[in-house]
Amino acid sequence: MVRLPLTPAEVARGQRLGALLRRARGCRSMLEVALAAHISPETLRKIESGRVATPAFPTIAAIADTLGLSLDAVWAEMNRVDGVDRVEAAVDEGAVLPVTRHPSLAV
Repeated sequence: MVRLPLTPAEVARGQRLGALLRRARGCRSMLEVALAAHISPETLRKIESGRVATPAFPTIAAIADTLGLSLDAVWAEMNRVDGVDRVEAAVDEGAVLPVTRHPSLAV
């Protein structure tokens, strides 16, 4: 199977995910969190460093549960751009497609 290269947006999203997980982990060791989430420490290290920009959903769910993060919070952080919510429009082949705010971010 040939894997397509990640887009810059996917890479940035993976980096935001990694930063969120590192902050949430705090002073807990990578080994402690990985074992509690039933994943390898190497997998957690790669996700936190952004080397795995698109981890599997069950992996993220297990890590989020271990760290006490809601999946809504993880989703919101992953979809932030430069510290602001992605409410702007996404451009797809010249057409502007509106991006709606996630329900958990309603004001």
